[in-house]
Amino acid sequence: MFAPVDDLSGCRILLSNDDGINAPGLAVLEQIARSLSDDVWVVAPAHEQSGAGHSLTLHNPLRPTHLGEKRYMVDGTPTDCVLVACQHIMVDEPPDLVLSGINMGANLGEDVHYSGTVAAALEATLQNIPAIALSQLMGKVPQWGTAEHYGPDLIRSICKVGWSRNTLININFPELPVSGVKGVKMARQGRHKIGDDVVLREDPRGKPYIWIGAAVTSESNDEGTDINATATGYVSVTPLCVDLTDRDTISALKKVLE
Repeated sequence: MFAPVDDLSGCRILLSNDDGINAPGLAVLEQIARSLSDDVWVVAPAHEQSGAGHSLTLHNPLRPTHLGEKRYMVDGTPTDCVLVACQHIMVDEPPDLVLSGINMGANLGEDVHYSGTVAAALEATLQNIPAIALSQLMGKVPQWGTAEHYGPDLIRSICKVGWSRNTLININFPELPVSGVKGVKMARQGRHKIGDDVVLREDPRGKPYIWIGAAVTSESNDEGTDINATATGYVSVTPLCVDLTDRDTISALKKVLE
């Protein structure tokens, strides 16, 4: 278990994201983090890395750029950023907590497998550091005030409990102003799929190319899921386990394989 922390004011907090160093959500997260601790570091991608998943850059060098006190950008993925932060930039005193986000858009259901935001938190978890991924559902008018309002106390409350070292915490804020939010719900992953609307087009020279679209196909909006929670006006909180083993299937296959 990650040990419960009653007071985050003495903690070293690392921030990263997948929307890039200049993303508005990262600025909001920085405000939240600075309300929790004075020791806040930022190591984020130089450019947007949405959909990068838990990918590492293995065939090109990474170049961390020092932008200011405790602030760096890396020309790589969110996973690269957390790895470089923990194993190089902050190696003498690693972070006590990693916060990733705040993503511009949901990370619900199967989104978590593609999400660079979740991947940054996953990498921290693999580095044995507690981590929380935060995402803000988006409409025509971004409701950053909702994350600003709920974020600090939610992070404090979660950290006071502690959680398994094999787990990261995934938070999604609904597409509502603070006044419209009904509260916070623990939720399991729902089922929906992003990116299946593959669009075939032609460039000006008549050569075909493909766009992977962003449309979402919902498969499950059942009560108790993260999708249902945010759709009905709640902030969803979902613990995600690093271990993907299906133990029921292990038991079934043992009967024929062992």
